[in-house]
Order: sequence, then C-alpha cells, then structure tokens
Amino acid sequence: MRARCTAARMPAGRAAVVDQLAFDLALPPPTYRREDFVVSEGNREALAWIDRWPDWPAPALALSGPSGSGKTHLGRIWAARTGAQLMEAADLEGKSVADLTTLAARAPAIVIEHAERASERSLFHLYNLMRERHGHLLLISDTAPARWATFLPDLASRLRAAPAIAVAPPDDELLGSIILKQLADRQLHAGAGVVHYLVSHMERSAEEARRVVAALDRRALAERREIDRRLAADVLAELSNTATKK
Repeated sequence: MRARCTAARMPAGRAAVVDQLAFDLALPPPTYRREDFVVSEGNREALAWIDRWPDWPAPALALSGPSGSGKTHLGRIWAARTGAQLMEAADLEGKSVADLTTLAARAPAIVIEHAERASERSLFHLYNLMRERHGHLLLISDTAPARWATFLPDLASRLRAAPAIAVAPPDDELLGSIILKQLADRQLHAGAGVVHYLVSHMERSAEEARRVVAALDRRALAERREIDRRLAADVLAELSNTATKK
C-alpha cells in the first residue's frame, strides 16, 4: 500500500500542494525495459533491426530521430541484449588509436549517443577496429549520417554502407498508448477525454508522458481529486510554469 499524502496535512493549503508537486517532479531515471517500449508504425522498423542483430549487413547500424522518439530506449534494449558499452560522442574526444584498440577489445558492442558530434578520426578508427573484431556499433543521432557534415571521405563511405533507420516522433496513437500504459502501471483511472486532452496539449515525447502521468498521480493523491480534464489542465499548466522558471 502506498503512503498517500493529502492536502489536509499541509498547513499552507493548496499552495503547499503545488510546491510539493514541483518538488516531486524529479523522476527516477527511466528503466528502458523492453516491456515498457510501445511499438508503433513509426518505430517498428527500428525495433526489427534491433531484434535482427547480429545479422546486420555492416559493423554499424544508425538510428536517427527527433528528441522523444524513443531511439535512446531502443539503444538501451540493444545494450541489454548485447552487453554493449554505453557511450556519448564526447567520450571519444582525444582518444588515441591505442585507447580505441583497448576499447574495441573490451567491448564487442558499443552504443554511441549523439554520434553526429563524435570526433571523425576516432569514429573512423573505432569503426575499423570493431569490423576487424566482428563487433558492432549502434550510432544514435538526431539526423541520419547522410546529413552529417562528414569531412573524412573514408568515414563517409563506411557510414553509407551502414543501414540508416529513422525513428518517427510519437503520433497521437502512440502517445495515447504510452499514457494509457503509464496510467495502468500506476493503477490509475482517468476520466473520459483525459487521454485525448493530454495528447492534444502536451509535449510529444515518451518521457514527457511519463512525467505528466507521475504528476497527475501525485496531485490527485495530494488534493483528493479525480483524474479528469480539469486536473489534467492544472497539471500541464504547473509543469509549464515549472519549466519556465528553470
């Protein structure tokens, strides 16, 4: 049984509830579990490629898409399956060939986030080292490699050989499904029209859906309110105000 915090226990009344809501908005890191990934038309192909590993036609696979599209979640699913090392592009900065050789020997699978920002020489050498060792790279970026400003011709040719899969931003159906799953996971019931209202008014990302449902849960408990469209509007306004103050 979860402890329930109510407005009656807060001496400052509703203002204290709102302050507590803002305080509680820092969520624990997402788990990125496979069972939490909601499949849709916009990410189905990317997930199929993740599942197809190690039967890839090249040592690398490139996933691209806007923020909130789920590409990081896909990367973590692949990492959990392969034991891949998780890296940011900045982690390759200043790495010598010896450093990269050690990395490739230690990690037969590597995920590189924001790959379009990686040092070209480091990425080129790492690609070659992984190919020699029959390892694999998952390159995650906002845009496809064909749109990167790549100046090393040899790196550009290797990137062209790698499958490049786009992940679409969540459409209404996917965003609604994510919200419904978040509600179900918390054993919450939303009134008629709430999900449609949220989909129409919130930032379009899986992480924001998680954040909104958590805020709805906390505020409904604190104020002893049903999760209806009015509460949804109050929570979205509060989240917007909190973000503006940062």
